[in-house]
Amino acid sequence: MNAPFSSIGLIGNVTDTRVAECMLSLVSHLSRRQGRILVDRSVELAFAPGSVTHCEARDFAKEADLIIAIGGDGTLLYASRLVAGHDVPLLGVNRGRLGFLTDVGARTMLEDVDTVLGGRYAEDPRSMLSARLERPGAEPLTALALNDVVLQKRDSGRMLDFQTAIDDNLVNSHGADGLVVASATGSTAYALSCGGPIVQPELDVFVLAPVCPHTLSDRPIIVSARSRISLRLMERPFGRAQVTCDGETLGDMQLQDVLYVEKAQSRITLLHPPGYDYYRVLRSKLHWGRGGHDARSSD
Repeated sequence: MNAPFSSIGLIGNVTDTRVAECMLSLVSHLSRRQGRILVDRSVELAFAPGSVTHCEARDFAKEADLIIAIGGDGTLLYASRLVAGHDVPLLGVNRGRLGFLTDVGARTMLEDVDTVLGGRYAEDPRSMLSARLERPGAEPLTALALNDVVLQKRDSGRMLDFQTAIDDNLVNSHGADGLVVASATGSTAYALSCGGPIVQPELDVFVLAPVCPHTLSDRPIIVSARSRISLRLMERPFGRAQVTCDGETLGDMQLQDVLYVEKAQSRITLLHPPGYDYYRVLRSKLHWGRGGHDARSSD
């Protein structure tokens, strides 16, 4: 196998038959090379004897030189938490729905993987978010996120009242279903459905997007990623909240708690085959230019 990728980890939810088929195809293809292929211990597929090494997914970042995430963006978000703080790049194969982060298609998967293993790829570093939920008298809860940290209501039909501050300066008091704090990468995820802007991934900013605000003037804003964002609940009968990081629950939030969000020291690196174009991805996933003057141009 071509250096520097002598050990490759494969991650994917193989209960999805499309993911399982891709993983089997990749293992069969890669096993013809000299190198090691890692899969999670929980994966039970009919691999050829001796073609894979099973290990715990949490150890992939220590054992692999490259991780290939097969599935949707959720799979790549999971993989990003595994490699955060380690110098292990990620390559995404799209077997999900939109696939803003997993840009390698199933039809060209083997060809694109060979291209990357041959040393021809573009590196795409992405910043991460650090969330810290502090509660008096208890150890803080912490987590990393590539896309977003979200304060959201737990009770259907009951709005939250909360305050946001940036570097200890009060910004606003909100009545809403919650707030999305998104990285530039996450601007095309939950924040986008809340009316937030699409932000070029290279920009060092956060998007703060209220979820279903009660006041129409409560609009998304963009702030520097050097900022420290803090969120506090305000007194409201029966209002209950929780915090999620890339869709994974960090914990419930109570009146006396404070949620801090800032730029993480860890970052990840995505790999793309040659010719990757962020704006072509946007045109494809968001169906820009269809039916208009650009309909004659092909992507």
